[in-house]
Amino acid sequence: MDLVSFDSINRKPVMGRNLIATSQPLASQAGAAAFAKGGNAVDAVLAAAITLTVVEPVMNGLGGDAFALYWDGQKLHGMNGCGRAPAGWTPERFKALDAMPKQGWDTVTVPGQVAAWADLSAKFGDLPFEALFEDAIRHAMDGFPVSPVIARQWHQATLDLAGEPGFEAFMPKGRAPKAGEIWRFADQAVTLKEIARTRGRSFYEGRLAQCIAEFAAQCGAALTADDLRAHQTAWVEPIVQAYADVTVHEIPPNGQGIAALIALGIMRHLPYAQTAPGSAQRAHLEIEVMRLAFADLYAHVGDPDAMRTSAAALLDEGYLKQRAALVNLEQAGTYPAGQPSSGGTVYLCAADAQGRMISYIQSNFKGFGSGVVVPDTGISLHNRGMAFSLQPGQPNEVAPSKLPLHSIIPAFMMRNGQPQMAFGVMGGNMQAQGHLQMTLRCVAEGLNPQAASDAPRWRINDVGELIMEAQWPVGVIDQLRQMGHDPKVQPIDSLDFGSAQLIARLPADNGETVAYVGGSDTRRDGQVIGY
Repeated sequence: MDLVSFDSINRKPVMGRNLIATSQPLASQAGAAAFAKGGNAVDAVLAAAITLTVVEPVMNGLGGDAFALYWDGQKLHGMNGCGRAPAGWTPERFKALDAMPKQGWDTVTVPGQVAAWADLSAKFGDLPFEALFEDAIRHAMDGFPVSPVIARQWHQATLDLAGEPGFEAFMPKGRAPKAGEIWRFADQAVTLKEIARTRGRSFYEGRLAQCIAEFAAQCGAALTADDLRAHQTAWVEPIVQAYADVTVHEIPPNGQGIAALIALGIMRHLPYAQTAPGSAQRAHLEIEVMRLAFADLYAHVGDPDAMRTSAAALLDEGYLKQRAALVNLEQAGTYPAGQPSSGGTVYLCAADAQGRMISYIQSNFKGFGSGVVVPDTGISLHNRGMAFSLQPGQPNEVAPSKLPLHSIIPAFMMRNGQPQMAFGVMGGNMQAQGHLQMTLRCVAEGLNPQAASDAPRWRINDVGELIMEAQWPVGVIDQLRQMGHDPKVQPIDSLDFGSAQLIARLPADNGETVAYVGGSDTRRDGQVIGY
């Protein structure tokens, strides 16, 4: 990373001894307030994350999942806060369908996020758990003006979800709130107070759990109080891939983070350094390695207990070299899955003056998730279950109490065994390919975090089409077409390319003060704040 020149396209990077970066300024302010109270990086990220469930409800809510990578000053810890399918989700339940539903109760797996908050706070936080909820409760009770990007997303979501059980809670006037309109949600404030007071236990074995289970039963859903009671946060060993002089770390399967590592590993065997930044040749290689990685992700990855191929096999150096040999340097290709040997979302990050850094993500998945909102609670439930497959024998086939293939992934970068950057790019399948692009922009091109975020992006969408931001030069687009790609250029204000938040540690001589530089995506309403 070029930490001498801090030039960027749209916004200057922010520097400080303590930093918090989120996709919504009020959430960033909540994180900064946690620092001001004497909190550490975990406290700041949790205060911001809890606030985001109020101020950015389209992308996350109280009924989602969460993941984190945390550097405690000595060791990198991985947290998987994903919930399992209800015990009643047998393949027979969905046998009349061609694919998993996209919304409604039959997409709701056990939400793991609230437990993740409590467990992260108990294990690594310095502040009292209840102190982390103050800003979120205040905004829910007193109201806040809805920011422009969120208003736009909110409106779009209502078009699809208006008929789902309880969703009217998010459109009391029969519509989404407009940009600048004050939004209050007293039911959510009451629920947040109860979560804070009970350290999340009410959500899994108390009054809130009862509300969720009773509403599920009323609607004929499979989710039960026993499903909620059985949930546990998992502490996992991160998986890793070396690239140039850094290592990139991800949460292991059931998450899609392994796709970013596969892509980086394949790129190591291609002449990437011989291509020019911003060129069609460079974009071509990035797109091709990502297509290879996605082919393996969707064929082989799911609940690790059901995978027939290990993460280690997918990241094996010999296997990645074989996959790299499939890439034509001049023409776009079509890639089936390989055969290795057996063996809507919010992202945020924080770092503190003691050298601790956390990469964190939580989500309700698609928009408001399932569209199901538990009456009188403000709990909007995710639709993570739609990610399951109905293909018999596939590693991600739906089954009782099974973990789904998961899209939300935090990322962490190390250099010489020391923390370098916490980063992530929210937005469905954009996340893994966003991690690839941020890594290459920072490491191969030497961009600072804000400049890396500002750079134009490409995306392979959910149906495999290549889409590109309008900021790409016309000449690059034309060259990619000549190479066999079929890029579709999106409008300048497209929200399809995710939202990046990045915090990198500034270089310092031994004994000097720890400090950071951060970037927040100008494609959203976000902000980096230092304290």
